[in-house]
Amino acid sequence: MIEAHALTKFFDTFLAVDRVTLEVPAGTVLALLGPNGAGKTTTVRMLTSILAPTSGWARVAGYNVVNEPEQVRAHVGVLTEQHGLYERMKAIEYLDFFGRVYRLDANERRRRALSLMERFGLTFALNKRLGEYSKGMKQKLALVRAMLHNPPVLLLDEPTSAMDPQSAKLVRDAILELQRDERTFLITTHNLTEAQLLANTIAIIRSGRIIACGSFEALSREIVGEPVMELRAAATLNGFARDIGDLVRVEAAGPDWVRYRVADPVTTNPALLRRAAALGVEVVTLAPVSQTLEDIYLQVVKEDEAQEAVNGNHS
Repeated sequence: MIEAHALTKFFDTFLAVDRVTLEVPAGTVLALLGPNGAGKTTTVRMLTSILAPTSGWARVAGYNVVNEPEQVRAHVGVLTEQHGLYERMKAIEYLDFFGRVYRLDANERRRRALSLMERFGLTFALNKRLGEYSKGMKQKLALVRAMLHNPPVLLLDEPTSAMDPQSAKLVRDAILELQRDERTFLITTHNLTEAQLLANTIAIIRSGRIIACGSFEALSREIVGEPVMELRAAATLNGFARDIGDLVRVEAAGPDWVRYRVADPVTTNPALLRRAAALGVEVVTLAPVSQTLEDIYLQVVKEDEAQEAVNGNHS
């Protein structure tokens, strides 16, 4: 549903996006992560036909972003960092205006506007002027506008920024619900917990380049390594970390706990528990230590920075 190949953008001599290649199938949520200035917004602007790429190509909903910009915009809903709300208008007037832009008939644009405003808890503010809206309300209204024409692809820049926890959950639930209807999402966000919750695929961009891309599970194994397990015992573990050294790679240990990496938990953990029983160790818990997207993100960026420093020294 979103395809990009070697997508590149120069601003004069500044390389903002460097040969970005992405493939986002229908029904997928891709989270595009990276520090400020990494190229996220420029990439999204090219995918929405706002900016023309210097080289490379992209198709969104089957349409070429350079040759078919009108069709791209008709099939994409966009939430940008700057909402561009017309603050003197009432919400219902504003949505009616955009419904006309999307060529929806009067009944359809009113039905969709009311349905979406209800979904996001904004029905009470239909007749309020947008200048009276809070930041979170404006964010939700901008999302309503992006979804008004029922697009198959949504490109959302920080969709839950400025929202309270309840409103943010409403938006996340809506994204997951629309994903089940085969909608495709590209989301840029600094909220790594949210990205981990929503995304099927995670792409990390830095200095205009995609430096890692894959599912959370695949990236976790590739970047962070084998799963880490933690065993906690009812009493002090005298020498237990040493006693299991032939079975697993011990990472850390305390008076009554030990952490270890294991390539095949299904085979190794039962063997380790048998060893513990034979040594008289009473196991209280044995559970995986959760890896987070923050762990992966920080490690990927750190490694890329180090590689960049090495390349700079060699140039």
